Amino acid sequence: MTGSAGAVEPRVPLAEARVVLAGLGVTGRALQRVLTPRVASLITVDDKADDADHSQLDADAAAAVLTRADLLVASPGFAPHHPVVAAALDAGVPVWSEIELAWRLRVDRLGSDAPAPWLGITGSNGKTTTVEMLAAILRAAGLRTAAVGNVGRPLVEAALDPTLDVLAVELSSFQLHFTHTISLQAGAVLNVAPDHLDWHGTIEAYARDKGRIYENVQVACVYNVADPKTEELVREADVVEGARAVGFVVGTPGPGDLGLVDDVLVDRAFHAADDDPDRRKSAAELGTLEDLKQLGDHNGVVPTHIVADALAAAALARAHGVPAAAVRDGLRSFGPSEHRIQRVAEVDGVTYVNDSKATNTHSAAASLAGFAHGTVVWIAGGLSKGATFDELVSSRADRMRAAVVIGADPGPLADTLARHAPQIPVVVIDPGDTETVMRRAVAAARDLAQPGDTVLLAPAGASQDQFVSYAQRGEEFARVVGELTV
Repeated sequence: MTGSAGAVEPRVPLAEARVVLAGLGVTGRALQRVLTPRVASLITVDDKADDADHSQLDADAAAAVLTRADLLVASPGFAPHHPVVAAALDAGVPVWSEIELAWRLRVDRLGSDAPAPWLGITGSNGKTTTVEMLAAILRAAGLRTAAVGNVGRPLVEAALDPTLDVLAVELSSFQLHFTHTISLQAGAVLNVAPDHLDWHGTIEAYARDKGRIYENVQVACVYNVADPKTEELVREADVVEGARAVGFVVGTPGPGDLGLVDDVLVDRAFHAADDDPDRRKSAAELGTLEDLKQLGDHNGVVPTHIVADALAAAALARAHGVPAAAVRDGLRSFGPSEHRIQRVAEVDGVTYVNDSKATNTHSAAASLAGFAHGTVVWIAGGLSKGATFDELVSSRADRMRAAVVIGADPGPLADTLARHAPQIPVVVIDPGDTETVMRRAVAAARDLAQPGDTVLLAPAGASQDQFVSYAQRGEEFARVVGELTV
């Protein structure tokens, strides 16, 4: 697989380098703290931060800054077409992600002469749930770990922590794009669905960046048997000799895979030595659906995508050598993630569920699929990131009783609902008063819902048109719903 365009190595050692840091969000601030004492000079660029050295650079100004630089470290929000990044690529200045920098700076573990290995996860949906499941399993095995990267603690800080035994790393396609030299112990692509096309340009480019997680993998490339694209990415990757492909499937696993037999999670990949004559006829039990019951719906049914996430997390943990019993104990201890199919309250027989983290159509479809036909009042809308809603609405209209459309531009989703689900009542929330959007949306949903229904916030879009983040959007939903119970 070819890397992203441009040079990779600075022309001078990092300690002598003039570095430009693009982005001063949470990740950028961590990078600033780490880089300042480690480089010759650091110039910061951000379009919003008041304390940045430069802001709102046009192409000419960006080119002037980058011609004097030895390295650009770019936060995920800076796409290849951003003037700063484009200027670096045009000038032959290497561009590194936080992931690349963290990999270069990582320190040895206490009592060891090697850094902590990384277990990485990417995909269009399910990354955060899976990485947090993985961390829970690793902790159950007695390992010092943290879920880091695109979630939790900035990876560049964790890479400098010698107390950690192993890192569970969530990686976005943005971060992977400018990552060049990492060599994960094991990596997983959970799924590939159209997302962030405004950043990547095409679904093919987006998938290629996801597939970079498999480059130089040492032990196992974990893929989704139900998503052939993920296996294709494994086949395209250059891995360390001896690394193997390991599939996960919510169904009977083939030899070398993990899967589900009746209600038992089983391992047919890491259960026996390669030369064991009984290997193809045996399996290891990792747990049961009962161990995931806390993640089920109000009827106790565990959604298929949650089972898939658990199998992917188990595969990565087993690649690290974690025993089967720790997989079971870790899954039992894992609680629902905030803003991910999170039951908020029941009011007048109606259940309110916060899935604000469903920021694309694929994750919203998975969320809707977990509910009975005709029982969901769906609150949705936001930044589409270049995606369309047709497949989502046509495939999940049967789950909806009604829909409430939010977002600064509600027209595309409202029009799609009219085309593919004309029988569904739709209320469009006027975007004019951003501060009251969620209050008005919940009020409209309450009027449409009947006892036994679920009001589901699964937006299928990013939040930044009307909210600071998906977390703030979910918190506002929970706050407004909480007022209904007073």
